[in-house]
Amino acid sequence: MAKTIVVKQIGSPIRRPADQRATLIGLGLNKMNKTRELEDTPSVRGMINKIPHMVKIIEEKD
Repeated sequence: MAKTIVVKQIGSPIRRPADQRATLIGLGLNKMNKTRELEDTPSVRGMINKIPHMVKIIEEKD
């Protein structure tokens, strides 16, 4: 079974560059305090590292 991570949006995309908004949408986040459980892959980690001021990793599951 693949590892997963739970990601929560903590920042607003208002007044942010378009690529940061697109990254949030790519992660499946578009509203404040929304959480998503995502597969822990290098591409997802890269997206999270691109916008650390807008998302937070809540937990990592095995």
